[in-house]
Amino acid sequence: MPDFMHTSPRYFPITVNIPNSITIFRLILTAIFIVAISIQRPWSDLVALVSFSVAAASDWFDGYYARKLNLVTSLGKLLDPLADKVLVAAGFVYLSSVGYCPIWVTCLLIGREFMVTGLRQIAIEQGVVIAADKLGKWKTSFQLLFIITSLTHISFTDPHNKFTEFFHFLSQPSGYLLPISLWAAVALTVISGWNYLWNGRHLLKG
Repeated sequence: MPDFMHTSPRYFPITVNIPNSITIFRLILTAIFIVAISIQRPWSDLVALVSFSVAAASDWFDGYYARKLNLVTSLGKLLDPLADKVLVAAGFVYLSSVGYCPIWVTCLLIGREFMVTGLRQIAIEQGVVIAADKLGKWKTSFQLLFIITSLTHISFTDPHNKFTEFFHFLSQPSGYLLPISLWAAVALTVISGWNYLWNGRHLLKG
């Protein structure tokens, strides 16, 4: 049998286990979300809401199974944060384009991610490990809550349907859920970003 037909780890070093499969599935859902918001169809808003919500929920499951089954891999460490950042960035860019989120907020959130990624790269080059900020998970949770709430308001607009009308009312910008989740996400983004910068300030002196 030719060498390239062997299936030993030497030829296939990447392990696609359950957590990694969920992460890849989240990337696929993110692509579906982007396609849905890019086209104008009667069903596109609902598809965007469902795909984003399922992708957001999958973030918890891949981390849970990775820890429970002890399946933390290098591929997972690469794909999991990448999938999270792409999903959140796509959501905020879309909401800014339709007027649900100030553009400066989207720039702030994406800029924070670039700053933390760059700081981590500098730390790796200097042989230093920067611990994850405890506020990071809360930041992401409020970001996802804001995006899902906004997508719900966009999707459920039928005034003749009591079920959709209720969710449209609950998620309206003039209510409490949407602005609270947005400004909580902004505050946690700034605080957690400052924590990373302050804790890694010694890396920037060289």
